[in-house]
Amino acid sequence: MQRIVPSEVVAAIGQLFPHVHAGVDFKLAQGNRADVLALLDLIKHIPPELMPLDVHDSVQLIIGLNLLRAAITQWETHDYHFDRVSGGDRTVIYDIRDVLVRCPDEAPTPATVELLFLTDPAFREELRIDISTANQALANGEWKPATVLAGSVVEALLLWAVQQHPEADYKKALDAVVSKKIVRRPRYASLEEWDFVHYIAVAEELQRINADTATQARLAKDFRNLIHPGRSQRLAQACTRGTAHGALAAVYMVVECLSRPPS
Repeated sequence: MQRIVPSEVVAAIGQLFPHVHAGVDFKLAQGNRADVLALLDLIKHIPPELMPLDVHDSVQLIIGLNLLRAAITQWETHDYHFDRVSGGDRTVIYDIRDVLVRCPDEAPTPATVELLFLTDPAFREELRIDISTANQALANGEWKPATVLAGSVVEALLLWAVQQHPEADYKKALDAVVSKKIVRRPRYASLEEWDFVHYIAVAEELQRINADTATQARLAKDFRNLIHPGRSQRLAQACTRGTAHGALAAVYMVVECLSRPPS
């Protein structure tokens, strides 16, 4: 089954239980059995990393879901009417919806590489989400999203790595790789406007990545460029399982290099 995110379940609650749009209290009865079953099934398919982190929200969700499960069992034999959990002040559906509204639609899976060398928490989380999403796309057979996302992560990591050096040092490294004819001089002077290929060459020259990693990063760059129709037609290539695996391999090789102290 496809990945379901909290906001989609919130929208489904509005369809299954139209009373929530009016904000009025309402009771649940045997006639709601199919709707409650659908809600329980939808929530079951939300990935664990998107479920509530707040303890109070987790408790509220668990209590609400178990009340619905108990109702399903009772509805098998008689038309049981109820609305709220013990001590609650409104229909349990509101409690569940409110928790899901506070849940994120994007978060890295627990197994996603940590990227502890990145000191900016927002940047670290953004890249971890992209890596997690690329891995999810690979698992779903979505070769193009996996290839493109992984390639973009490699580029972002290498730009970050070069940015950690003084301007004089990375410009000296650029001069060196240009003189060696590894790359041509970038069209724009600003580091942030260089091309992917320059970040790879300069990062290698600065010894932030090794030769094998630079080679894999160049492959990831080429794979990512297959999204451009002209290039794809000229090369008679397309994103495949192989390009997705190759691009993700570049991510992990770059991460391993950058996790080590600069030489």
